[in-house]
Amino acid sequence: MVSIAAAQNEAHVQLTASLGAEDSARVMDALAFVKPIYQGTTVATDQDRFDFCQGVATTLALLETDAETRIAGLLFELPAIDAVAAGTIELRFGTEVAVLVAGIRQLMRLHEITFSQQQVSDRKNAAQQAAVQVETLRKMLLAMASDMRVVLVRLASRVTTLRYFADQKLENERTRKYAQGTFDIYAPLANRLGIWQLKWELEDLSFRFIEPEAYKRIARMLEEKRIQREGFVSSAIERLRSELGTAGIKAEVFGRPKHIYSIWTKMHGKSLDFSEMYDVRAFRVIVDDVKTCYAVLGIVHDIWTPIPEEFDDYISRPKQNGYQSLHTVVVAEDGRPLEVQIRTRDMHHFAEYGVAAHWRYKESGGSHSAGQKYDEKIAWLRQLLAWKSEVVDAVVSQEEIHREWVEKLKSATLDDRIYVLTPQARVIELPNGATPIDFAYHLHSDVGHRCRGARVDGAMVPLNTALKNGQTVEIITAKGGSVAAGPSRDWLSPGYTASTRTRSKVRAWFNAIDQQETLATGRSLIEKSLQREGKTAVNLEELAHKLGFPKLDDLLLAVAKEQFSLRHVEQALHDGETQKDGIGQINPDDAVVPRKSRASSVTQGAKSGVLVVGTDGLMTQLARCCKPAPPDEIVGFVTRGRGVSIHRASCKNFMEMRTRAPERVIQTAWGKAGAETVYPVDIFVLASDRQGLLRDISESFLREKINVIGVSTQSAKGQARMAFTAEISSTAQLLKALTVIREVDGVNEVRRQ
Repeated sequence: MVSIAAAQNEAHVQLTASLGAEDSARVMDALAFVKPIYQGTTVATDQDRFDFCQGVATTLALLETDAETRIAGLLFELPAIDAVAAGTIELRFGTEVAVLVAGIRQLMRLHEITFSQQQVSDRKNAAQQAAVQVETLRKMLLAMASDMRVVLVRLASRVTTLRYFADQKLENERTRKYAQGTFDIYAPLANRLGIWQLKWELEDLSFRFIEPEAYKRIARMLEEKRIQREGFVSSAIERLRSELGTAGIKAEVFGRPKHIYSIWTKMHGKSLDFSEMYDVRAFRVIVDDVKTCYAVLGIVHDIWTPIPEEFDDYISRPKQNGYQSLHTVVVAEDGRPLEVQIRTRDMHHFAEYGVAAHWRYKESGGSHSAGQKYDEKIAWLRQLLAWKSEVVDAVVSQEEIHREWVEKLKSATLDDRIYVLTPQARVIELPNGATPIDFAYHLHSDVGHRCRGARVDGAMVPLNTALKNGQTVEIITAKGGSVAAGPSRDWLSPGYTASTRTRSKVRAWFNAIDQQETLATGRSLIEKSLQREGKTAVNLEELAHKLGFPKLDDLLLAVAKEQFSLRHVEQALHDGETQKDGIGQINPDDAVVPRKSRASSVTQGAKSGVLVVGTDGLMTQLARCCKPAPPDEIVGFVTRGRGVSIHRASCKNFMEMRTRAPERVIQTAWGKAGAETVYPVDIFVLASDRQGLLRDISESFLREKINVIGVSTQSAKGQARMAFTAEISSTAQLLKALTVIREVDGVNEVRRQ
């Protein structure tokens, strides 16, 4: 039986593996420092705290990380690290270790919050659960932006936890949650970092808890054929070694570990039986250079028959995470598949340890080529953002949900997005250059409107301060009932906001304020008019409907903007003879009243050119309901006190009046009007709504030299309904204008009303 002292000594050797004497002493000093502090305490999973941290540091040692990372792995579980304790860590173990510990603790704190969110989401629908997973990915990326070693410690921590669950044979809801989180986040992250040692173990351990029956079945089948399989692989290795020796090639040939989750995935993905799995029988060949890799490939294909569709050349076409190797599957003597992987020593080193192996070059005084490799790896790390898409697809494709939000996440990069924290450690994604104002409006429109100041990392800053990755932002707001509770117009100036969403919300606030002021002005004008007429008891809503407006606000706005004359309001208040005639009734289309009519317009007193048969000198006026213009067929109707009203012969109002009082109908005709006389007509346009539509139609009128004196537009469900009052000299000019407008992009219908 191995003694406790011997076991501890072996653990210490593993903990300091690949380090020099000085770094080894620092790691052991950290171990001695935490041992009395951790004694008798446990972590959240009930594992002994000292054993847990020692396991994390040992896993980091297997990845050949630097001493600072291993020390941070030992220290990050120190309880309640305050400013004094942090100062002690920095003084004893250095600034770099202190920064790493702070970053790890921040990431752990984010995980705790996320885990609590997951527990809440378990009671909600699958879409919200997927959203929580994606949120976690953003938090991981936030940590990556500062120091990748923080993420390495997090991976080592998760492996240590799952190993503890497996050793204790724990199978409950907690272990399944940890396993599922590992599948969704940590295993794909280890894959993207190229750390296959952790990737396979994370997947196998998670699979053990999520699909225990499938795991046990495959493990049992592996064990049953183990002796026969290992005997065959050993003989195949010996044969290849002999062939390589004959060819003068130096190489290491050894069996490849069997990964249960990989076997299960391929069995399901390719509908294969266990006996057909080539992963079960496999070995690797490690050589000195790339040229020799291809030479070995030729020898392997000469010994056994290759399966062409199973060949992958990851040397000439490396994976996105930098992985390089030759993969081939051949048919062995017994007719069953055999997998062979061929790579150089550098490729194998990277395949086993991934980016973790390159941190040790940082301050190790390594060779120029090693430093260059390190720089290349740092540049490659910037591509990690592509990993978001891989994992997000894996999470969301299961439920086919949350697509819009995921697309936004896929398009985010470190260059155009930043990630900041709320005081509760919730991660907020903002555009690069975002300010506290953008942050406030992202939280809630009401918070944005009432924003009066901001603290960033505890310090007060101006509201136009550009935020940076990882900062904690706290918004100071005015009280809801305060007179000052509203945005400042300065926020629309350059430099105050980076988000178009924020600017639109600020503009919407001021547009609402302006509209309220306009409504108040319109109400005041109408109420004064009612007072003059002695009609203060009139219901304004009913008055608006009588005047052809669907809502009172529409009437108030039209009056305040001088688009609707108060004279029409006064007319509507009197039920006199004029309304019995039909003259003086307000058509809804009159809501746009001429404001800039030409002096030669009949609306400005110009002669209409209408001749009344058999009489001379009668006062005539063109009816507003149908707005006749030469050469329309016209008729006259004698009103009481307002002369002859001229209508188009097809006018519905005229037909009704003729039915009631046929004796008042007289014949009229167009005579000679002034050379510059113009007549107002109404034009209706129905079009597919789009930006710039009104401008394009207005330009059509401008090209035809037609003056527009009134415009009314409404848009609903993508359709724009537009009414124009234009001044024309003849219907020929009108027809030409209608033809031109009909050619405007998006116009579906145009006609004279």
